Amino acid sequence: MKVEYINPFLKAAKNVIETMAQTKVKHAKPLLKTDAKTSGEVTGVIGMTCATVTGAMVLSFSESCILHIVANMLMEPVREKVDADVVDAVGELTNMICGGAKAELSKLDLKFELATPTMVVGKDLEISMFSKTPTIVIPFTTEHGDFVVEANLREKN
Repeated sequence: MKVEYINPFLKAAKNVIETMAQTKVKHAKPLLKTDAKTSGEVTGVIGMTCATVTGAMVLSFSESCILHIVANMLMEPVREKVDADVVDAVGELTNMICGGAKAELSKLDLKFELATPTMVVGKDLEISMFSKTPTIVIPFTTEHGDFVVEANLREKN
């Protein structure tokens, strides 16, 4: 995966979480994913494709992190556990972050179409990417837990 594809995801995740959830985030250095397991308890997956590049973005939250983000987004108390509203919020955040990255990637003349996100609940679930291209993981930390954005984009043949 090309280096210039990473920053749009980093920038979009920081912008969306800080704006929509009034939650400060810090990111660590991006790294290569070493397995196919989700890192959090609630995960959104969205496919992306354009004329020359195809792939997916994965957004995965620890339970504590997403419960606090959703509470901030909805301006209500923190829920005790993940429920349908929390899962829906992960879908919306997946759309917003991928949409933000899409806008930045368009500056590189990449006009992506996005799929509808799929959400999964559970820790250490395996998500296999169609591509053999390495997946880049961008770890983020908040006051209430961690989340990651993963990007796997490859050039079409």
